[in-house]
Amino acid sequence: MEVTPATVADERDRIRDDERVPVLINGVRDRLGPLFGVEVDHVDADVYREEVDAVFADGDRAVNVAGLSMLLRELDCPEDYPGFVVDEFLGRQLASTVAGNQPLALLSEATFHFADVHVHGGNTAGADDRRAALAAGFQTRLPGWAWRESPSPFAVDPE
Repeated sequence: MEVTPATVADERDRIRDDERVPVLINGVRDRLGPLFGVEVDHVDADVYREEVDAVFADGDRAVNVAGLSMLLRELDCPEDYPGFVVDEFLGRQLASTVAGNQPLALLSEATFHFADVHVHGGNTAGADDRRAALAAGFQTRLPGWAWRESPSPFAVDPE
């Protein structure tokens, strides 16, 4: 596998044009919201595509998101269990890289596992993990959660 500026741009387009990811994001939010007793806003396809562009505008993040996505897209294993650890590891890394810094990175990793149990199908063992990771990472970084809409009560003002 070779990662170049052109392959990163191609992967951005592939991720950006995947109409299943916003649907998965909204499904994750629909299932998580009631578990926490909150309503979480849905994400439309245009907002998703804008956020993909924002992620890929950061070249350092873009090359890593593209590389992880490409690995998962191609990852296959005849007996899924031996490959299970690899695709789970790569999926968590993709989700956290998309989401950004802490605490969002950790939240997206946890959300990846939640999303992954609801995403099935694909032409490789890693394909469903890739989509679950993209849904987890983008749903974590996108607005819609009330706790993210206001300043943290734990922020300490400088004296």
